[in-house]
Amino acid sequence: MRKVAVISSASGNGKTTVGRMLASRLEVPFVELDALVHGSNWNETPNDDLRLALEPTLSGDGWVIDGNYSSKLGDVVLREADTVVWLDLPVHVWLPRLLLRTLRRIALREELWNGNRESLKGALWGRDALIPFALRMHRARRTTYPERLAPFPTVRLRTQPEVDAFVSGVAP
Repeated sequence: MRKVAVISSASGNGKTTVGRMLASRLEVPFVELDALVHGSNWNETPNDDLRLALEPTLSGDGWVIDGNYSSKLGDVVLREADTVVWLDLPVHVWLPRLLLRTLRRIALREELWNGNRESLKGALWGRDALIPFALRMHRARRTTYPERLAPFPTVRLRTQPEVDAFVSGVAP
């Protein structure tokens, strides 16, 4: 395992945390796609520019990429990965994590990427607000991911003990 895509059913499953831990254990670069996608003032990177920015990583001999942004990149990350790690924890596990993380980021005005910060409005209100979006995606991805991920070497982790065992079993 040298090229790993870490994806999840919803925000709050631990994708970035697991991705960083795997990259450290494998001694390969870590790429958080959110940091490449979300420019200043939440402006999204154009799809072609995102592909160009990601090419050097994908052509490398090892990496861990957090996310896949299939709407922008298609299956390019999944096709290049030798392992796809799908974090699919239950709502009662990830939703409290997501709420606490979001509230902490808002209260402390933590910068996410490129000067962007979360807001209460962006977390709760509107169709693309973080929490409602995460709940919709959790349901949708659990329905679509089994078929969509079938062509790729996928490890589906459904509990925190499974995640912990998987990560601790990874060696360079």
